[in-house]
Amino acid sequence: MTAIGTAATTATVWTAVCRTDDLPRERGVAALVGGRAVALFRTYDDEWYALDNRCPYAHASVLARGIVGTRGDVPFVASPMLKQPFGLRDGVCLDDPDVRVATFPVRVVDGAVHIGVDPQPS
Repeated sequence: MTAIGTAATTATVWTAVCRTDDLPRERGVAALVGGRAVALFRTYDDEWYALDNRCPYAHASVLARGIVGTRGDVPFVASPMLKQPFGLRDGVCLDDPDVRVATFPVRVVDGAVHIGVDPQPS
């Protein structure tokens, strides 16, 4: 098992989203996980990350359709609408560190990719 991203809490609910073979390298896919629109990304070196799918600049759920790349050693996704880059490790906008999107832990178990979210209060 490989866990990547934000540390999971004991209340984290894990949801299988896809198989590792379902998502090509340097791509993203959107998934509804625990009632949240989440963007799952696979980097060129097979690291997995999950961010909130909503771009805070465009106010649209589009990050999963962004361009995945690196700036130095920082993996990022560029929003497809306005091109702001968000770090995949921490969700921080590389051009404006005051802006960030939520991150979610990811784990791979027996070829299945899981995203963890904390349950939303009722």
